[in-house]
Amino acid sequence: MAGIVVTGGGVGGLVAAMLLAEDGHDVTLLERDGAEPPAPSEAWEDWERRGVNQFRLLHFFQPRFRVELERELPRVVKALESAGALRMSPIGGAPVELTGGVRPGDDDFETVTGRRPVVEAVMAAAALATPGLTVRRGAAVGGLVAGVQAVRGVAHVTGVRTTEGEDIPADLVVDATGRRSPLPDWLESAGGRRPVEELEDSGFVYYGRHFRSPDGTTPPVLGPLAQTHGSVSTLTLPADNGTWGVGVITSAADKAMRELRHIERWTAVVKSLPLIAHWLDGEPLEDRVVVMAKIEDRHRSFTVDGLPVATGVVAVADSWACTNPSLGRGASIGLMHSLALRDTVRAVGVEDPAAFSAAWAQATDTVVEPWYRATVGFDRHRLADIDAEIRGERYEPEGDDWNLTQSMFFASGQDPDCLRALLSIFGLLRTSEGVFADTALLDKVLTLGAGWRDAPRFGPSRSELLSIVAA
Repeated sequence: MAGIVVTGGGVGGLVAAMLLAEDGHDVTLLERDGAEPPAPSEAWEDWERRGVNQFRLLHFFQPRFRVELERELPRVVKALESAGALRMSPIGGAPVELTGGVRPGDDDFETVTGRRPVVEAVMAAAALATPGLTVRRGAAVGGLVAGVQAVRGVAHVTGVRTTEGEDIPADLVVDATGRRSPLPDWLESAGGRRPVEELEDSGFVYYGRHFRSPDGTTPPVLGPLAQTHGSVSTLTLPADNGTWGVGVITSAADKAMRELRHIERWTAVVKSLPLIAHWLDGEPLEDRVVVMAKIEDRHRSFTVDGLPVATGVVAVADSWACTNPSLGRGASIGLMHSLALRDTVRAVGVEDPAAFSAAWAQATDTVVEPWYRATVGFDRHRLADIDAEIRGERYEPEGDDWNLTQSMFFASGQDPDCLRALLSIFGLLRTSEGVFADTALLDKVLTLGAGWRDAPRFGPSRSELLSIVAA
């Protein structure tokens, strides 16, 4: 079995390390933040994660995350629920008139979710209890150690060097340091090539707050957890122990909406939205609006001109690619990527670095690349839609993708099959290509969803919104 070093102790790194250790490998996880995780009940108040800028922003863990975690690490799901994580289903909680009643397979739509500090604290405790996994906090990686090339002209990584100068050997280094990963710099310093990077500001800004109920319940769900309201979008995300998050998402270019950083303006906008105003009925957990801006879409290709930029090292989850988090897909894509890594190591081994690198690149392209591209595509359409709304125009993109997506949203409120198709795609259970391979379903979506542009708007117009934030 291999000696593996995982850098980064967030959700992605913890999952990757546990999966590899449970497969029999000797795994060391290095996390630069030195603070030990507290008990889950104390994580929200007491745990500071300086290396994770979105640590206390809104989080939601999609059904795919629960499905894979329950299959591969069931003890973690049990620990999450014991710590108060919420198990919920958009089918079980919806009216029968909308769902058509419970069907076989509806269990797949269930999710287990919670606030990021609580979820990560549970997973950190589970990692400590995993045989074969050593967790070292306060161990910052300063670079990679290179050895004899396994592929001519390609640097081969044989371990990491901490900022304290300690060399830690490894048969494989797994970078899970997240969306701000320094891996390209490490590779260059070790004699490797930099990956080809696609990088741009996603163009969105988040304004969020968390609340708690006095009785441990969460507000009734009157519409989708993610909704669009002209030039703004909203998130209403149930979490653990009777808590939830409310977020308003705007275009970074929408200067008027920057007033949402003020609690009274933010509150006034949420109150103006009838399907979500009741989500304010709780005790605020912050005394301010938490803002997240300059959110980057980043994708890194580690195979250039047919060769890996280096062997002996891989990037998973957000270290490989990251997007605007409004669709809540990051944790699920990261888990899928970590499973692909575990399976690639299992099938190919790491003894032949060239064979492993080729197999890993193929697995990444097959398993997670389509989800990344679909997420970025949706976000670009939504941003352009917002910009058109601000200009007082109707968004008319080329191609059918946006019309199909909006038709599906509209049709999902009229037909149980369309509802499940929507939930399958947004829960990362099936790709849109797989769903719409069913031509009968596609015809139904296009027919029932044809009037999506005439759907009623549950909220203020653009001019009314401007008046609210200027008041």
